[in-house]
Amino acid sequence: MRERRDSRPWVCVTVLLLVTASPHLWGQQRKVERTVAPAKVNSQAPARTPQLVDITASTQIHFEHLASPDQRYIVESMGGGVALLDYDGDGWLDIYFTNGPSVAMALEGKKARSVLYRNNHDGTFRDVTEKAGVGYPCWAMGAAAGDYNNDGRADLVVSCFGGVVLYRNNGDGTFTDVTKSSGLDRDTGWATGVTFGDYDGDGYVDLFVPHYVDFDMKDLPTFGSRKTCQYHDLPVQCGPRGLKGYPDTLFHNNGDGTFTEVAKLVGVDDPKRFFGLGAVWSDFDGDGKLDLFVANDGEPNYLYRNEGNGRFRETGYDAGVAVSDDGVEQANMGLALGDYMHTGRMSVAITHFSDEYAVLYRNDGNLSFSDVSHAAGIARPTEQFVGWGDAFVDLDNSGWLDLVLVNGHVYPQVDDAKLGTAYREPKLVFQNQRDGTFKDVSAQVGAVVTTPQVSRGLAVGDLLNRGRLNLVVENLTGAPMILEARPDPANHWVSFELEGSSTNRMALNARVLVTTGAMQQMDEVRSGGSYLSQNDVRLHFGLGNSTKMDRVEVRWPSGGSQVFEGVAADRFYTLKEGGGLKEKAKP
Repeated sequence: MRERRDSRPWVCVTVLLLVTASPHLWGQQRKVERTVAPAKVNSQAPARTPQLVDITASTQIHFEHLASPDQRYIVESMGGGVALLDYDGDGWLDIYFTNGPSVAMALEGKKARSVLYRNNHDGTFRDVTEKAGVGYPCWAMGAAAGDYNNDGRADLVVSCFGGVVLYRNNGDGTFTDVTKSSGLDRDTGWATGVTFGDYDGDGYVDLFVPHYVDFDMKDLPTFGSRKTCQYHDLPVQCGPRGLKGYPDTLFHNNGDGTFTEVAKLVGVDDPKRFFGLGAVWSDFDGDGKLDLFVANDGEPNYLYRNEGNGRFRETGYDAGVAVSDDGVEQANMGLALGDYMHTGRMSVAITHFSDEYAVLYRNDGNLSFSDVSHAAGIARPTEQFVGWGDAFVDLDNSGWLDLVLVNGHVYPQVDDAKLGTAYREPKLVFQNQRDGTFKDVSAQVGAVVTTPQVSRGLAVGDLLNRGRLNLVVENLTGAPMILEARPDPANHWVSFELEGSSTNRMALNARVLVTTGAMQQMDEVRSGGSYLSQNDVRLHFGLGNSTKMDRVEVRWPSGGSQVFEGVAADRFYTLKEGGGLKEKAKP
C-alpha cells in the first residue's frame, strides 16, 4: 500500500476486501489493508442541496443512439460520447451527439447518423446535421473540440472504431472533412477519448488518440465462448480481456494544416498496448508544461510527465495514479479534473466497473497523488454501478465543485440473472462538503437522477446562458437527457470565454484563478475528458454570496498572465490575450 501524503492525523483500520470477479480484472481476489480518515466536522458545510430538473422535452431534441438489444459484441456497448461547442460563433452552445451502428448493420453496409443540434437561443435546438455535413463521419465513439488551424473557429474531431475524423469548421455553418489532407487518416485503430493540447508550446494544438482493443470485424469473438466472455458465470460479450490491445498515437501539429505521428518518438506510444479509453492534457505539477493522463481499462493508468525537451516520462506508479490504493488495476473509463479543495492543483476522478469503486486521486503537489476515495466518501456508493461520464461541476454556484457520475451496465443479460444489478442504472451526485469529503445526495437532487438509464457520455455547459449549468447525458440506448441545475438564487456566478492572441486561439489549457475573500478557485480550458465527451470551453465559476471578484488572474499557455481587480459577478466576459476584459450583453 502506498504511503499517504496527508498532514492530518489518520486512524488505521484494517478492512478485508474481496474483489469479486469482473471481466476487467480477470476475477482477481485479494486481501488488502485500507487506511481510512476520520470524519471531520465542518462548520461551513452546505446548507441546502442543489436541484436538477429534466428539460429534455422543452429543448425539442429528438435523437436516439442506436444499440443492439443483446449487445453481443464489445464494440456495440462502448460508444455514446457527446460534445458541447459553439460551432457557429454566436455565443450559444450547440450539441453534437455521436452514433454507431450494430455489428449486424455494419456488416450490411448500414451506417448510424450522428446529429448536430444548433441552439435557437430560446431554449430549443434545431437539427442542422445535413447542412453542417457531420452526419456520417464513421462508427463514431466520441468527439472533442479544438482549433487546429488557429482561425478562431471550433473544429471537431470524432473518435471512431477505425480511426479519427477531423472536421474543419468553415465559418459558414458547414464543416469539411480534412482527415486525409491533414494526415490523420494514418490512424486506423479503435479510437476513444481523443484530446487536443499544445504539448510543445509552439502555439498549435496537437492531438492525442488513445486506442482500445484490436477488434476484427472479420474474426468476431463468439459470445460467451470462454472465461473472458463470462460475467459471474453468465455468458456475455467477449472483452476487453482476452482481446489484443492497440498502441496509442500522438499527432504533432505541423502548423500548416497537417499532422505528423510522433508517439514513439516522444514516449507516449503505449508499447504494452493497454486498453486506452480516456485521455486529457493538463499541467498537473504546475511547471508550465502540459502533462498527459491516460485512463486504461482494467490496466494501469499512464501519467506522462512532460520533460520539456519534446519527450515524456511515464510516472503513473510513482505519482500514485496507476492503480487503486488497494494495488488493483481498475476498469478506468471516465476522466474528470477539478480543483475541488481550492489548492490550485487539478485532482482526478475516474469512473470504473461494478464490484470496484470510482476513484478520487487527490493532487498533493509535485506530481504526487493520493487515492482518497474512501476517505472522501465516494467509494462505497459507486461500487454497485458501472460508471462512465463524470464531471466536477458547481451545481449550486456555491464556489465548491460537486461530482456527478452517469452509469449503465454493459451486459443486458444481467437483468435476467438475479445478480443484484441491472442493465439500466441511476446517476450519482456527490455534494462537496467543503472539507475534502463528499456527500451522496443523489436521492435528494431530483427524481431525474435516480431514473435508471444506460448512460455513457456526459458534458457540462451553460446551454441557455442563464448563469446556471446544464448536464447533457448521451445514453447508449434511447434518447439523451438534458438536465438543468437550479442553484440557490442568492448565489452569484461568472463566466469567462478566452481567446489566444494569434496561436492556440481556443486558449486550450489556459487557467483562470478567481479570488473572492479568502477563497480562490481555479479552472482551465480543456479539450475532451469525461467519457468520450467535450464540455463547454467557457469557464464557469460559482461565487456564493459574493457580488464581485477581488481578483481574476488569467495564465495563458504562452507563459504570460493578466490580472483584473474588482470584477463584477453575474456576467459573461470575453478576453483576448493581451486585451481587456469585455462584458458580453446578456441574452
